[in-house]
Amino acid sequence: MLLVERTGAVAVVTLNRPEAMNALSKGLRAALWQALQELEADDGVRVLVLTGAGERAFTAGLDLKELGSDPKGMQAANTQDPAENPAAAVLACRKPVVGAINGVAITGGFELALACDVLICSTQARFADTHARVGITPGWGLSQKLSRVIGPYRAKELSLTGNFLDAPTAYAWGLVNRVVEPAELMPTALKLAQEMASIEGDMLTTYKSIIDDGYARDLAAGLALEHERSTVWNAGVTPAMVEARRAAVQARGRTQ
Repeated sequence: MLLVERTGAVAVVTLNRPEAMNALSKGLRAALWQALQELEADDGVRVLVLTGAGERAFTAGLDLKELGSDPKGMQAANTQDPAENPAAAVLACRKPVVGAINGVAITGGFELALACDVLICSTQARFADTHARVGITPGWGLSQKLSRVIGPYRAKELSLTGNFLDAPTAYAWGLVNRVVEPAELMPTALKLAQEMASIEGDMLTTYKSIIDDGYARDLAAGLALEHERSTVWNAGVTPAMVEARRAAVQARGRTQ
């Protein structure tokens, strides 16, 4: 139900329950957490790409059929345990995670998408928050993260109607980085991931943490955090190290 494929320093993680719209069953959630832990510990992997099998769905969220037969199933909607909460599992990953959104990302699937660092989506991708229509409130971060990405007015429109958001509108609203044709989704996501993976691993995780941790604070506190961590990091950078990389940076600038 979960596929992991390594291509150089990039690992592609695929939710593989296409017959169930890649619904996040208990088994799939546990498998995702285990895979992310293994990839986190693998020094040969620098960047992850998370996607869904098929073209219908990235993931339709929690497996409602499974929840309906489990008296304790609804606990998964609020747990912060990353073995049960896939959004928490992705957020716990220090390495960059590129979300390749191949189809619908609904409710818990929307929350999982929001946990990624960058979103590339197919023209067939659509997003929906159906928590209110199902009669539950979000517990994996959607009510807070969505408003911070697209603004509170647009977030309320989506969450209080349960309406779908198509890919072009998601791009116009700043929810996703790019929209591409289905056949170009994985090549585009992989190219971006490989460009990130060309950066030294510790630099990637350090810079990602500065952005994430600073964004969670107000501007003054974020600037203070940047200064604190930058001072520590840059103290270990020598002029010779900068000079050794300067030519490569210049050459890359001439080819882009």
